[in-house]
Amino acid sequence: MVAMYFSERDDNMKNEIKRIDRKLEFQGTILDFYTDYMQMPDGRVVKWDFIAHRKGAAAVVPVLDDGKILMVHQYRNALDRMTIEIPAGARDDVSEHTEICAARELEEETGYRCGKLEFLISLKSAVAYNNEFIDVYVATGLQPGRQHLDRDEFIELEAVPLDNLCSRIYAGEIQDAKTVAAILAYKNKYAP
Repeated sequence: MVAMYFSERDDNMKNEIKRIDRKLEFQGTILDFYTDYMQMPDGRVVKWDFIAHRKGAAAVVPVLDDGKILMVHQYRNALDRMTIEIPAGARDDVSEHTEICAARELEEETGYRCGKLEFLISLKSAVAYNNEFIDVYVATGLQPGRQHLDRDEFIELEAVPLDNLCSRIYAGEIQDAKTVAAILAYKNKYAP
C-alpha cells in the first residue's frame, strides 16, 4: 500500500512540476553545469541547478583472499583532505560497460587484477542536483601487479577488515557516499 501511495504521488507531482528550459552555464571535461527553469504547480517559474555527468561511473569493492577490503587513500580537493574510498572512476565513454570500467579502475588505482567481478549495486550519487550513476561491483580472486595512475593521482592502499570499515563509517571517518553504500551493501549481502 505504501509503495502504491508513493508511486501515485510521484506521478501526480511529476505532472505538476515541469521543466520549461535548460541553459548550459559551463561545460567541463566530464560535467556540464546547467540552470533549469522549472514551472511549479502554482505556476511560478524557479531556477534549479543541474549537473550532468556525461559518462557515468563504476566502482569496485576489492576483496582480498583473507577477506580484507582493499581501500584507496587519496586527496580530494572538494574536501581539502585525504579520504579513504573504494576504487572508482568514470567510464571512458558512454558505450563502455561499467564492468569493464570497474576492472580497469581496480587495476589503475590498486595495481590488482581480479579473477571475478560480480555486480553489487547501482547508485545515484546526489539526486537533488545531478544525474551521475555509479555501478558497483565486488572483485575477488585478486592478483597483485602495479598501479597505472594518472599524472595527477597519488593513491596509497590500505587493506582493511570489513568490521573496521563499518566502524569507520559510523565514526564519520569514511563519508564518501559510494563507499558507504558499497561497504554496507557488501556487508549485508556477503557477511550479514
